[in-house]
Amino acid sequence: MLPFLVEHWGNPSSPHGRGRNARSAVDGARDRLATVLGCMPRELTFTSGGTEADNLAVRGVLQRWGAERGRHLVVSAIEHEAVLTTVAQLGERGEAGVTVVPCEADGCVDPERIAAAVRDDTVLVSLMLANNEVGAVQDVHVAAGLARARNPRVLVHSDAVQALGKVPIDLAALDVDLLSVSAHKCYGPKGSGALYARWGTHLTAQLDGGGQERGRRSGTENVAAIAGFACAAELVERERPEQAVRQAALRDGLETAVLEGAPHTRVAARSAVRLPNLSALLVDGASADSLVAALDVAGVEVSSGSACSSGAAQPSHVMVAMGEDPRATALIRLSLGRDTSADEMREAAERIITAVGVALAPRSAPAATFPRR
Repeated sequence: MLPFLVEHWGNPSSPHGRGRNARSAVDGARDRLATVLGCMPRELTFTSGGTEADNLAVRGVLQRWGAERGRHLVVSAIEHEAVLTTVAQLGERGEAGVTVVPCEADGCVDPERIAAAVRDDTVLVSLMLANNEVGAVQDVHVAAGLARARNPRVLVHSDAVQALGKVPIDLAALDVDLLSVSAHKCYGPKGSGALYARWGTHLTAQLDGGGQERGRRSGTENVAAIAGFACAAELVERERPEQAVRQAALRDGLETAVLEGAPHTRVAARSAVRLPNLSALLVDGASADSLVAALDVAGVEVSSGSACSSGAAQPSHVMVAMGEDPRATALIRLSLGRDTSADEMREAAERIITAVGVALAPRSAPAATFPRR
């Protein structure tokens, strides 16, 4: 990223030398990211992140195709807030009809349920590739096929933000029309993302202006962040096969230790195919906020749901969709990375066990008694 922050700082839309250098960087990054995802460079639109990519997919499809194909949207109950909040607002404003498909207790959405929700006026189905809170990997390919069998004109979108660099992303195999990715989930810079749109899948732009990104996303491109995104995606995909095995083993070891040492603790979505780097622990009878705070003091950084929300204390909608009661059970989400060591995981397990023990201790223990003198 540094050359485009220091030397080649030109505007990629400018015709002079520095502008041409910046344009070359954006075009080169598009080529590199397309190779990672297995698509054509012209099918990628750079955005400010996964949220903008999701919004462009949902709103762009509805506004472009709604009058012709219908204004009904089908989404799963475990989608990221960028999808769920967007479709909820569209529904509240009367701009779309929305069907939210529930998930099973293991955090997986049954593709048959997705298909059953598709109608003649359904314009878009959105099913994420991997859940960002419990890590459950969804059967997007089957859901897409079944949805199109019900309505051949329906478009299929998948939020793959959490999946990039953790599981294989093969666009040909997934057979989706749109797919969202983000840089910061694969060690790239925050504030950079992209939307894949299959060639011929026309969208209505959500930002108007100079017509950058083939008219899909106006605004001067963030050259340094885009260059960093492409490089990070290449590096993490190169390491993915080895890192997936290593991180899954560390995750499993932590979960085994916590389940053995901490009472009333369960692993969310344990029976599902999961991301190798994510563990969601359920602690019956504990407060999520208290556990997060206690572990933070102990040097273990966890969250109680999505790390992409504003920080407001809200129950995990994924946990609720899985049939859990957030008033009676705490969810803590742990993420591993390429630098996480076995020693760190052992230490984290010990501190989690201690924190859970404190959280579940009786609130009013009897006062200590001492012998009289």
